[in-house]
Amino acid sequence: MSATDTVTPARAGRREWLGLAILALPALLVSMDLTVLHLAAPAISADLRPSASQLLWIVDIYGFLIAGFLITMGALGDRIGRRLLLLIGAAAFGVASVLAAFSPSAEMLIAARALLGIAGATLAPSTVALIRNMFHDPAQRTTAISIWFMSFMAGSAIGPLIGGALLEVAWWGATFLIGVPVMVLLLVLGPVLLPEYRAPQPGRMDLPGALTALVSILSVVYGLKRIAEHGFGVVPLVTVVVGLILGALFLHRQRTIADPLLDLDLFRLRTASVSVLALTIGAVAVGGVGYLSAQYLQLVADQSPIQAGLWMLPPLLTGIVTTIVTPMVGRRIGPGTKTALGLAVAAIGLLVVGQANDDSDIGYVVAGLVLLFGGIMPVLALGVDIVVAAAPPERTGAASAITETSQELGIALGIAVLGSITTAIYRQQMREVVPPEGVPADAAEAARSTLGGADGMADQVGPALLESARSAFTDGVQLAAVVSAVMLGITAVIAAVVLRKVQATGGASH
Repeated sequence: MSATDTVTPARAGRREWLGLAILALPALLVSMDLTVLHLAAPAISADLRPSASQLLWIVDIYGFLIAGFLITMGALGDRIGRRLLLLIGAAAFGVASVLAAFSPSAEMLIAARALLGIAGATLAPSTVALIRNMFHDPAQRTTAISIWFMSFMAGSAIGPLIGGALLEVAWWGATFLIGVPVMVLLLVLGPVLLPEYRAPQPGRMDLPGALTALVSILSVVYGLKRIAEHGFGVVPLVTVVVGLILGALFLHRQRTIADPLLDLDLFRLRTASVSVLALTIGAVAVGGVGYLSAQYLQLVADQSPIQAGLWMLPPLLTGIVTTIVTPMVGRRIGPGTKTALGLAVAAIGLLVVGQANDDSDIGYVVAGLVLLFGGIMPVLALGVDIVVAAAPPERTGAASAITETSQELGIALGIAVLGSITTAIYRQQMREVVPPEGVPADAAEAARSTLGGADGMADQVGPALLESARSAFTDGVQLAAVVSAVMLGITAVIAAVVLRKVQATGGASH
């Protein structure tokens, strides 16, 4: 053991914790903007009259560009300075928010949302990398990242609630303006409370690699989302395959150039590799089952969007509590045990969701989501901590981008794969249902395609066909939940074995 290994890391003080509070705000807003438009879409449609394709791009392009630019922005922050990039991104996010709020056309709103996505991609890796620089004590760093992650998850959950509340008293553009004062606060207090850090010898920026990564990730995410919404088809499948090929070329390039965007040596550490696996599989479960549960609450249990959002609060609050408490209790318990236990609890929650039926009984779904969020959110926060701690200080921006990208891809993969499983079960069962007399052919076809189509034509399809559609959808949700539980269970075993030797004091030791 070297002398440096025995030095006690400096503990963070009041300034660092105040800085963490500032860093939590953009994390909250970036994730909130992913979902805040879900309730505003009808008002936007009425005002700007976008085509169906344009409306999809208004909703989707923000998340697409965040996922696509995360790796590039993480590496850029390591080179020009993480605080500088954070402040540039905050200013751009504020300007784009104003442009989006007052967009006079669908094209303008799409462009503004695209700028919001690029700006949002600067914020997430910069905040996590700065936390790594501010909190050197492993236990404090784990707590800080848990609080940051809690803010990120909270934003996606409260987005529809805040959007719904604002739409009651203001126009749809107000959903964007809530980010402006927060970014102004970050621009004012950031230079005072946040340290600057850049890599001492960053090397040249790999622009061809950045472009390859961008196109690869955009292709995969776009294809997966289209598969989730419309089922398997030639175009989305080709898009995913092209994205995977470009991803393989990107990884090969990173192994051969002198100044890579990603330090692939990080993945030679089994702890980092397994943590990224846990992040990805956890995001698959949360993204896919969360997406299906939201549909169940609205289309099977007949809850309004705001009511469905309120039913999602108990799972979210449970996840927040467990994320904060986990680093504080059981400090002698290693990350491997914590990760395995969290994944096991989440898997049990998914099995509970799998008990849901089609008689509008939402108890199983809410109880299962409580266990899912309560178990998985601390695991995701711990995974971010392990990966970022494993990276050299000059590479933490790129390392944090890896964790964010794995979660974005996991969510997209979860929605696509689990959504496709549910859709396949639904369509198979609905093909065998004979529409009652008097049901128009177009209404029957809509009911056979999706539960949303059946619900949208409820007056025409009649109660019997609608009940069959709800039953078929519920069967699909049950199977998707069980598949997710199996994936989490396997990941829990892998984590328990591979991470068993990681020290309990912080996850940075290997």
